[in-house]
Amino acid sequence: MKQSTQLKIHPKLVSGLKGIIPGGITVKDFSVVTKINFEDSEKILNQLIENKIGTLQEDFYNFEAGDKLKIAVKLLEKGFPIDEISTALDWKDFEGLTAEILSSKNFAVIKNMILTKPRMEIDVVGIRLGIAILIDCKHWKRYNSSSLKTAVEKQIVRTKQYVAKTQGAIAVPVIVTLYQDKVDFIDRVPIVPIFQFSSFVDEFYGNIDQMKTIETD
Repeated sequence: MKQSTQLKIHPKLVSGLKGIIPGGITVKDFSVVTKINFEDSEKILNQLIENKIGTLQEDFYNFEAGDKLKIAVKLLEKGFPIDEISTALDWKDFEGLTAEILSSKNFAVIKNMILTKPRMEIDVVGIRLGIAILIDCKHWKRYNSSSLKTAVEKQIVRTKQYVAKTQGAIAVPVIVTLYQDKVDFIDRVPIVPIFQFSSFVDEFYGNIDQMKTIETD
């Protein structure tokens, strides 16, 4: 997923996140949604286009699922407050970018996979070279060891059920979070901040021996 890393940060860009809507939006519509004046709205949208986030066709600025989170990650990296940023995001933004990163690295991707008996949902599944990455996307403002441990335990259960229902499957449970300092592990399950997910996938096969791998008995 190649894009400029030097995103110019307009001071009102955090408020502008609410106007990053998949599909086409005009400057006027963006201004109404975000309550940002027309001139600043136009500057923000053109800045994003210059940084290869979104495309411009006639008067419409077109965005894809995941674009909002790309911008949010850049804002987080620049030190903007997570509380303000996260209010503009939803779980679809989060899953959209996670899936897009996997797809860009030649993984077959399934979003919101439903398992039955018992019913469970896996946010994103990426499959490549016979190994599945099963991802639980956590759009949380705050993390603590107890909540992460519970999330890991639940994702291990989902992964075991996926493997039980998928002949010959080899799967690795992964938690992707909105923001934390670095990749961490609980019970050998990776906890990966979204801004490091791309590099995590690049190094996945070289580091797989460090991760919990679940396969058919």
